[in-house]
Amino acid sequence: MHLAVTTEGDGPVRVALVHGVVGSSLGWHDLVAAAEAAEPGRCTFLLPDLRGHGASARADRYRMTDFASDLVETLPTGLDCVVGHSLGGRVLADAVAALQPERAVYLDPGFTVGLPTTGPAAALFWHLPGLGPVLNRLYRQTDRRWGADNRARARAGHRRFDSAALLPVLRDAAEHPVVPAPPAVPSTVVLTDDGFRVVPDALLAALTDAGWDVRRLPGVRHDLHLQAPERTYELIRDLL
Repeated sequence: MHLAVTTEGDGPVRVALVHGVVGSSLGWHDLVAAAEAAEPGRCTFLLPDLRGHGASARADRYRMTDFASDLVETLPTGLDCVVGHSLGGRVLADAVAALQPERAVYLDPGFTVGLPTTGPAAALFWHLPGLGPVLNRLYRQTDRRWGADNRARARAGHRRFDSAALLPVLRDAAEHPVVPAPPAVPSTVVLTDDGFRVVPDALLAALTDAGWDVRRLPGVRHDLHLQAPERTYELIRDLL
């Protein structure tokens, strides 16, 4: 599927920003603004909407391999950097070898999902009556620390999200965690105070041993680009 992409800026450094689940390209507004304020005219940002999100089409299925194929079909190869947040980071892990950016940056990437995948517990959990609506309400919550404008942008993204996508996305991500291996391109994992939920210590150690760079952004939670866009861009800028 060819994804809807918004382009911001026209600078020589080309960076793609891939959003997380239930989000959209609108969520990168403040980070793009922080980049332009810090270094006017340096970057061109490519902001895709994943399938079932934002302005991109809905689909019959939502698997990690599908999301990754969409990114490969949509984004140009050889970008200076591709940044993925949460689900976007998990999808980027599957797409990065084909995209071949100069660097990949993973912001609290969904490399693992702490939900049951085997046995009776999994069978019971994934078939709980009303599970989909409950999870959709949970994932659509906003945080006042984002500010009023970002909360409005988040709600706009939520309205365009295909609610039927959430359960299959979470289940597929839970069943197919990222397996530590040497990175296909220079790669940095950025973890917030919530990072242990998606990249637990054992996985982080294995990634480090395999040659991944690891950075910390303390004092912020999972949606770092909404809560602390200037600090998030400063970290990305140091890697470009």
